[in-house]
Amino acid sequence: MFSSETLFFLGFAVFVLFVMSLDLGVFSSKKARQSHVVSFKEAAFWSAVWVGLSVIFYFFLSRYGYLVHGITTPEHLQEVRDKYADHVQLTASTFAENLSIFQKNMALEYITGYLVEYSLSADNIFVFILIFSSFGVRERYYKKILVWGILGAIILRFVFIFLGAALLQRFEWIIYIFGAFLVYTGAQLFFQKEEDEQIDTKNHPVVRFVSKYFNVYRRNVTDNFFIRRKSDNKLFVTPLFIVVVVVAFTDLIFAVDSIPAIFSITKDPYIVFFSNVFAIMGLRSMFFFLSSIMSQFRFLKTGLAVLLTFIGVKMLLEHQLEDWGFKPVYSLYVILGILATSVLASYLIPEKKEA
Repeated sequence: MFSSETLFFLGFAVFVLFVMSLDLGVFSSKKARQSHVVSFKEAAFWSAVWVGLSVIFYFFLSRYGYLVHGITTPEHLQEVRDKYADHVQLTASTFAENLSIFQKNMALEYITGYLVEYSLSADNIFVFILIFSSFGVRERYYKKILVWGILGAIILRFVFIFLGAALLQRFEWIIYIFGAFLVYTGAQLFFQKEEDEQIDTKNHPVVRFVSKYFNVYRRNVTDNFFIRRKSDNKLFVTPLFIVVVVVAFTDLIFAVDSIPAIFSITKDPYIVFFSNVFAIMGLRSMFFFLSSIMSQFRFLKTGLAVLLTFIGVKMLLEHQLEDWGFKPVYSLYVILGILATSVLASYLIPEKKEA
């Protein structure tokens, strides 16, 4: 009735929703569920939870990755390998050994994709701060907006990822378009000047779209997204709902860069999706204490520009790199090196203050 991939995906979705419910306090008292300013301790705890779950999932894939595609026979293993990981050499003498090789590659691709997505999503923090500031959102509503906004972003990313995977399976040359786009984006990010930005809330495309098709209430009512007016029983959306849609829409724009980047690491849409979910959920938790110190990492944007350029070049030279013996684990080493260098340089080379 359902394929193994569908069942595993549904199980994963239920698990993520359950952890999100715990984060939102759905099973707590009514007082605990009310919107509040997230403390440093709470932010650190949930950041550790999501990072810990991400690492646990890496070990899970290395041991039980066969469950994702329901691999039970050598023939099925070869079929999945040809479809998603044709660079993996299954040269062992037994099915169990070949399956172990394949699962370790799945885990490696997942953790590499996770690091790429996590690092590229760091720019989201600056944009989220800008959104909240421009729309005048109170700090106690940040958590609720980010949870629901990113949940909507996950759904949009799901469509984006599996559509991209289908296109790559049918038109392999699209990977070169992705590569050229990432090189261009990396160069653009490298030469981009630091400027103060502001969002025009009245003319934002999301605001205009929602205002055209929904009744918009002029002010927030407690922390509700919807309100029904008593006088005529008409349903309205509140400004908080609009901000949630803006967050989801903004994240999708960022995904235009990050998702093609992960497809340079793996062609398995399930691995791409898993790494995306863990990365953006973890980043959502880290927002609350990273937002105050992100300005200290002055070379992070430069590091991200180099990272995007490296991934783009890797996509353009995919077949040549295979001939030169460039292994998937080397990508992980390069990515870690770029991120570590940008963070270390930020501390060793402080910004000169004007007199």
